[in-house]
Amino acid sequence: MLVRGLILGAVVLMHTQLVAGESDADAYESRTLTVTERGEPVEFRYRLLRPATIEPATTYPVVLFLHGAGERGNDNERQLKFFPTWMAEPSLRSRHPCFLVAPQCREEHSWSAFDWQTKKTAALPDTPTTDGAAAIAALEAVLASEPAAARNRLYLTGLSMGGYGTWDLAARSPGTFAAILPICGGGDEATATRIAALPTWCFHGESDPLVPVGLSRSMIAALKAAGGTPIYSELEGVGHDSWTAAYRNPAVLDWLFAQRRR
Repeated sequence: MLVRGLILGAVVLMHTQLVAGESDADAYESRTLTVTERGEPVEFRYRLLRPATIEPATTYPVVLFLHGAGERGNDNERQLKFFPTWMAEPSLRSRHPCFLVAPQCREEHSWSAFDWQTKKTAALPDTPTTDGAAAIAALEAVLASEPAAARNRLYLTGLSMGGYGTWDLAARSPGTFAAILPICGGGDEATATRIAALPTWCFHGESDPLVPVGLSRSMIAALKAAGGTPIYSELEGVGHDSWTAAYRNPAVLDWLFAQRRR
């Protein structure tokens, strides 16, 4: 079950709109929701990709994607770079039909309370950021509105700032996701016991100049020490962009979509 404590206020689904256009990314619907922050309503925008065809009596996995710092804003478009755009390609929509939820973090905010700009590890705070809570709220709104969403096949992934967010939100709701795919991020090693049993595949570029590769190494080491069996792919000679190698590898996506929560 989703951890309701992550939601900072009442969630209000405002509208759903299919965006017209010719690009693959335009297959995404535009949605908004409202959470509260310090007693005030805050509107968040996100995109939703549905399976191209929903067959009767069939359920489909749900992917929550957390973008990087460069895609922050309020245009509800910038966050569709990379993974969401690739997943909208006809070949991948056919191979892995799913609901893909792509919220957009506000400028100067973050998915994770982890101060990723310090490039150092830190303890997970008691409460999530508003934007992190809004991402979970978007996931909950999709689950509430889509009967074909498979509750036992919820996946969490993100890159860079979103990689930090993946570690953060997974630790806050360890029983929610069937698998996580954190890319070039970092987290609190002390939370490893919460997610040791969670199927995990982590990617990081060995030469990443922005997010130290040691952050992923230490999270993987902590998971193994807690009894977990994570997969770790450290890409030799690769800088910050380790997400292209991860998301464009068919074996990685096949692994992700094969996971089911018991």
